[in-house]
Amino acid sequence: MINTPFGMSVVMVVAGIGIPIMAALNSGLGVKLGNPVAASSILLSIALMVSLAFTLSKPLPDTGLLGASPLHYFMGGVFVAFYILSITWIAPKIGIGNAVFLVLLGQIVASALIDNFGWFNTPVSPLSVRRGVGIALMAAGVYLARKPPML
Repeated sequence: MINTPFGMSVVMVVAGIGIPIMAALNSGLGVKLGNPVAASSILLSIALMVSLAFTLSKPLPDTGLLGASPLHYFMGGVFVAFYILSITWIAPKIGIGNAVFLVLLGQIVASALIDNFGWFNTPVSPLSVRRGVGIALMAAGVYLARKPPML
């Protein structure tokens, strides 16, 4: 069931639900601790433990494949850390909704570019007029959903 298009869609919707919940919880921890960087480090440490538990439940990959992987593939960790640090620091100041809406706007733009050009060995999905209108409507929706006086 999970390997069907519908099942994968459900998983991604649930992941999407988790993003603002994670942002609210971690920004709350950052405020409580008076240190958003420490809160981010705690969140990433817990994430590492969960990730390692899942990794160890499967056969480990050939370590030679790790060395043969392009260096830029490892930049994902930098982007995860940047996201966690920025949402933990900024969300308490502008609100969870505004922070997540602006992140979503960035995701929409970056996703369209990555898909259109097939960057990072992803399948190419050209930017058609229909797709462009859909992206523009999503971006407009994000803009309208945020709480003024942002932007």
